[in-house]
Amino acid sequence: MLTPEQRRQKLGDVVRVASGNFLEMYDFFVYGYFAIYIANTFFPSEDPFVSLMLSLGTFGAGFFMRPLGAIVLGSYIDRKGRRTGLILTLGLMAIGTITVACTPGYASIGLWAPILVVVGRLVQGFSAGVELGGVSVYLAEIATPGHKGFYCAWQSASQQVAVIFASLLGVALNSLIPAEQMAAWGWRIPLLIGCLIIPLVLILRRSLKETEEFAAQRHHPTAHEVLNLIAENWKVVFKGVLLSALTTTTFYLITAYTPTFGREVLHFEARDNLLVTLCVGVSNFCWLPIGGAISDKIGRRPMLIVLTAVALVTAYPAMAWLVSQPSFNRLLFVQLWFSFIFGTYNGAMIPFLTEMMPPRVKTSGFSIAFSFATAVFGGMTPAVCTFLIHETGNAAMPGAWLSVSAALAFASTLVAQSFVPSLAGREAVA
Repeated sequence: MLTPEQRRQKLGDVVRVASGNFLEMYDFFVYGYFAIYIANTFFPSEDPFVSLMLSLGTFGAGFFMRPLGAIVLGSYIDRKGRRTGLILTLGLMAIGTITVACTPGYASIGLWAPILVVVGRLVQGFSAGVELGGVSVYLAEIATPGHKGFYCAWQSASQQVAVIFASLLGVALNSLIPAEQMAAWGWRIPLLIGCLIIPLVLILRRSLKETEEFAAQRHHPTAHEVLNLIAENWKVVFKGVLLSALTTTTFYLITAYTPTFGREVLHFEARDNLLVTLCVGVSNFCWLPIGGAISDKIGRRPMLIVLTAVALVTAYPAMAWLVSQPSFNRLLFVQLWFSFIFGTYNGAMIPFLTEMMPPRVKTSGFSIAFSFATAVFGGMTPAVCTFLIHETGNAAMPGAWLSVSAALAFASTLVAQSFVPSLAGREAVA
């Protein structure tokens, strides 16, 4: 049992390490929420679809830098320590955030505008490649016995705080600032607020202590050894990619893509779409620790099998029901249903993924698996869904895209233990 002082220390550690994750997700969601305004500012075109696709493509481009960041920064964290690496990722994140927030529009500096925005997004993606993995591993290593799932859930829960905060700002700005001014400059306000948050997060991160598990390791692998160990365990990493497909796709579908889908496809007001996203953030925040805690009691794998099957069966029918008679209530219901699937699945999946990875390359392995899934599935979800709807004329196609990720995650869950025989034993005591 922990003493009151130890509980306060643990709580402080969770807040300090998760704060950077909040900032990373906040910046990503602000871009997704205001993608239409960003498209008009940096990627003007006579065809609104082309302009929007360029903006969403830039949103997705940052995710393709994540695997590289996972390899480079993940090996750095496994060699130099969790604390040092998390401070470095925050610094890189700050550079990307300031670049996107302060770049003048296409009308002012021409092609330099989209080039600088793309560069800013790539830097953000590079740092984000290891941010989630670094935070998840840190929380797993400081967790008390039998509560790893509950501790790890607060990594994702911090992202939901970012969703809620960004949504509230969006609702407030759309209520207070006329549409013409929002398109001209109002969309920059949330990005500039993100810049102001950076110093506070840096102060919190600098006070982190190194984890006892990392400090106890007698040998920390070199970058070459890390890459060799990852190559030797490529099957485990690949299964991790597939496991992460459902959580990344669902997350970006119900958060970053909702404002664009609601406005461009369902033709709802921006305020209504952001209100739905706000409710989703609150729902995610509640379900994540619940899912993690349940997985601590009954095991990770049974939950993952059930939830992937449920997602596979219900994703497309739910979207088809929504678009058959679009309404605010239907959009809210469907998104909250997907939120339940995401929160409970992710609460079990994140600790499961940390348990799969070899201890000496835990951060690298986790980060590479999750970043590849985010690049291929999650980050490209807004662009893929927009493209599928445009090409097929079927507004329910996001449900089909979600079903694909659910099928892959279901298959991976069924065979995950064939590559890691010790998982069952670890899962029982996790």
